[in-house]
Amino acid sequence: QVQLVESGGGWVKAGGPLRPSCAASGTILSMNAMGWYRQAPGKQRELVAMITSGGGTNIADSVKGRFTISRDNAKSTVYLQMNSLKVEDTAVYYCKAWTNRIYWGQGTQVTVSS
Repeated sequence: QVQLVESGGGWVKAGGPLRPSCAASGTILSMNAMGWYRQAPGKQRELVAMITSGGGTNIADSVKGRFTISRDNAKSTVYLQMNSLKVEDTAVYYCKAWTNRIYWGQGTQVTVSS
């Protein structure tokens, strides 16, 4: 079993930064990739960014140029640096891990006010 613990969400004014992180623990046989999804009220959950064990990344067009993703393989932790936040970035952000199966974190709220 793998547990994902997210932290670093919160409230910020538009234009500001946040840097949530997600730490994986438990029996991790092979961490293939980690990433972040988000879900705003009334909308479907969508991919924000993901990073493979080799460092390859996939960033959603809606956040490209503002968000970056990085990971510390030794700590099994992934970080999402969010800059120039917009009101429309408000959502619950979920961490996701791909090992021999898929795991989700419990989510962390990000609220951006105008």
